[in-house]
Amino acid sequence: MSAPANDKGKAPVKPTEDEVDEKEAKATIDALEREAREFDKDAEIDRILNAFKLDAYAILDLQPGVTESDIKNTYRKKSLLIHPDKTSNERAPEAFDRLKKAQVELMDEKQRTRLDEAIADARMLLIREKKWTVDNPELTTEAFKIEWRNKTKYVLVDNELRRRKQLKAQMAEEGREQRKQDEEIEARKRKREADQAWEETRDTRINSWREFQKAGDRKKKKKTKPLG
Repeated sequence: MSAPANDKGKAPVKPTEDEVDEKEAKATIDALEREAREFDKDAEIDRILNAFKLDAYAILDLQPGVTESDIKNTYRKKSLLIHPDKTSNERAPEAFDRLKKAQVELMDEKQRTRLDEAIADARMLLIREKKWTVDNPELTTEAFKIEWRNKTKYVLVDNELRRRKQLKAQMAEEGREQRKQDEEIEARKRKREADQAWEETRDTRINSWREFQKAGDRKKKKKTKPLG
């Protein structure tokens, strides 16, 4: 019975030219796909950071009227794409934070209603400025949509300035009320201290008064002359 062949003495089999080409092609494709993914991440980060801050729809790249399911799904896809742990882009944390805030705002009924009203107000302002009717065919053009977006920015900024002004006035009023309360507390404190000091010096005042009376009595006795 012959002994099995020993493979150790054989020279390693070299890959064929076709195999080498295939391996290099695969490596090139993988590298290009990685670059493409990074490009998509960078592009989305730039888009989010360049979107109008006060418009949550613009940040999420959504149109008004979408469902909550659309909001959740869009946020999930975009958050996975630009998550700071999955990209080396230094601006990823800022974009991720802005994306999260936009999603929270749109999922909040009051905040979303306020945003929807601002967008509707912008549309009506444009229609009035142009003296159009609501069925004017120009309302469906791309040119009007651009004007509408710009007018929406104006309305949102105006609303934000009003909100900040009201907040500032509210804080000022609260400050005045707080100062008034502090002054009342300080006044009561001073009164308590004065009452306490008055009570603590009571014995001294009584003794002083008694000494004063005694001194007066002695003077009267000296001035009194004997009769006869």
